[in-house]
Amino acid sequence: MTIASKAILLITASSVALCAQTKPVDPLISSSHDLFAQISGLILRSADKIPENLWSFQPTPEVRTIGQLFAHIADASNHICAAAMDGKPSAVPVEKTATSKTEIVAALKREFAGCEADYAKMTPKSALQTIDVGGQKRTRIAEMDYEVAHTWEHYGNLVTYMRLKGIVPPSSEPAK
Repeated sequence: MTIASKAILLITASSVALCAQTKPVDPLISSSHDLFAQISGLILRSADKIPENLWSFQPTPEVRTIGQLFAHIADASNHICAAAMDGKPSAVPVEKTATSKTEIVAALKREFAGCEADYAKMTPKSALQTIDVGGQKRTRIAEMDYEVAHTWEHYGNLVTYMRLKGIVPPSSEPAK
């Protein structure tokens, strides 16, 4: 067998093995999930970048502190993703109970993992099922998209807070 024949055989076998391992991905679910993964990653990177001594920073008395903002994101993720999949949200609000960066970051990770699990359970059929969310009819995937939009909204707040404190937001860091 020539080297070229061996190479073609190896490429063909690898392609077959790869195709056998890869299951089809629904583009509606995967595109929503990709946006969720992007923003949840930016939130966690922001939490990591902001030192704990700034978590009490509050630009004006009318707005949340940095810590309260992260805690609010955790609470909202819990409620929105639970609503999307008919789950029960936690009865213990992070924003009212957690006081340290460690507790709030743990809550963010927990709630984002819960949303990840909801995406993993979602099927093309269930994604399009209509649910009632506070009297509004939405599809399950639309509720997950609302989670993404809500989190991006508050990432914008965090960007402003970080800029006020001279911290470069993760989304503005140079590519590595």
